[in-house]
Amino acid sequence: MSDFDEFERQLSENKQGDSLNGHERDKENRHRRRSPSRSRSRERKRRSRERRSRERRSDSKDRRHRRSDQIQNQPQENVSRSPQREKKKKIKKYWDVPPPGFEHITPMQYKAMQAAGQIPATALLPTMTPDGLAVTPTPVPVVGSQMTRQARRLYVGNIPFGITEESMMDFFNAQMRLGGLTQAPGNPVLAVQINQDKNFAFLEFRSVDETTQAMAFDGIIFQGQSLKIRRPHDYQPLPGMSENPSVYVPGVVSTVVPDSIHKLFIGGLPNYLNDDQVKELLTSFGPLKAFNLVKDSATGLSKGYAFCEYVDVNINDQAIAGLNGMQLADKKLLVQRASVGAKNATMTSINETPVTLQVPGLMTNSMMQMGGIPTEVLCLMNMVAPEELLDDEEYEEIVEDVKEECSKYGQVKSIEIPRPVDGLDIPGTGKIFVEFTSVYDSQKAMQGLTGRKFANRVVVTKYCDPDAYHRRDFW
Repeated sequence: MSDFDEFERQLSENKQGDSLNGHERDKENRHRRRSPSRSRSRERKRRSRERRSRERRSDSKDRRHRRSDQIQNQPQENVSRSPQREKKKKIKKYWDVPPPGFEHITPMQYKAMQAAGQIPATALLPTMTPDGLAVTPTPVPVVGSQMTRQARRLYVGNIPFGITEESMMDFFNAQMRLGGLTQAPGNPVLAVQINQDKNFAFLEFRSVDETTQAMAFDGIIFQGQSLKIRRPHDYQPLPGMSENPSVYVPGVVSTVVPDSIHKLFIGGLPNYLNDDQVKELLTSFGPLKAFNLVKDSATGLSKGYAFCEYVDVNINDQAIAGLNGMQLADKKLLVQRASVGAKNATMTSINETPVTLQVPGLMTNSMMQMGGIPTEVLCLMNMVAPEELLDDEEYEEIVEDVKEECSKYGQVKSIEIPRPVDGLDIPGTGKIFVEFTSVYDSQKAMQGLTGRKFANRVVVTKYCDPDAYHRRDFW
């Protein structure tokens, strides 16, 4: 190759290099001219993204605050366990919803009633017809239905003469409300049927539970009459439901004495004593919870024995000690726990001096003579308790009170009221001995004091041997 050709080749390569360098410079210059614009665009986009991100975070935070405020304002039982999502409580339309009329019956009791045939095993719910009418193929029995009617009725005996059905219904509705025994608004007694000829009535209640609770009114006084409340003869207990009331109404003495260790037997009662007179004797030791004077169904006369239970079972022993062996008219009382067995008891263990009890309204001369041979010394019992004689001032007040009252029947010669002493068994503690100047005055005092009340106790009297009295033999 010649030198000329070599020169041309180098010249051509230099031009190409200059051309490429020029393109690169132009491209770089264009890039430099566009670079500030793109940079500003990217900056604006970045700021826009940051602004939207901040707004989204702010909105999310506000929503969380609003949800937290709503949860705090809701009742505690409706608070969702999830802090992020609140679940809406589903309304139960069929589960745990009691059938109409059985709201107060547990599912187990309802199932037991179904098994016993008291309630149909299948109760069809109302269905809708194409016309929009509700059709119930088999109606669900309500509380007032015939199926539970026998368990919702009560027999009421010894009702006041001439009483009306309306007044009896008002009386029991009022007593149920006062005693807090109603289970729903409205009147618990639906109907009353009275048989004036035989002096009894039937009450029909709206629910089985209220019927059972109403049996607590057995023995309640209505217009001067002690009502006798019982289940009807066709009554059949419903499975799983209690047959006895779960409440005790203060002041009401039931005519049914349930079998228990607290049930007392009172035998040897004169046949002519009525319920009120026997209860007056028993209540001298404390209020009664239940009392029943057993009577002949044909004649209605007393059979001479009764059963009772005290509200305070702790006074049973005191009542037995005070009444057992008491001389009542021509008979001697036998008082013991009914669980011992009245037929197996004997009277040989009773060695106490006969006691004359005069029930108000029954004071006759023959009964007055049952206290033994009249003497000038009269023994007053059931007036004071040993603990009431411990205080000197109280003791002196009792002595003055007894002396003042006994002086109304004659001249009092002396009074002895034995007081308890720690560690010693003092004879006659709890008894009051009054010595008159004459037997006649003593007889007048017995007639006037027997059966009266002293410190809310019924006074019991008997004559005492004067020689034993002067020897201070107060047994």
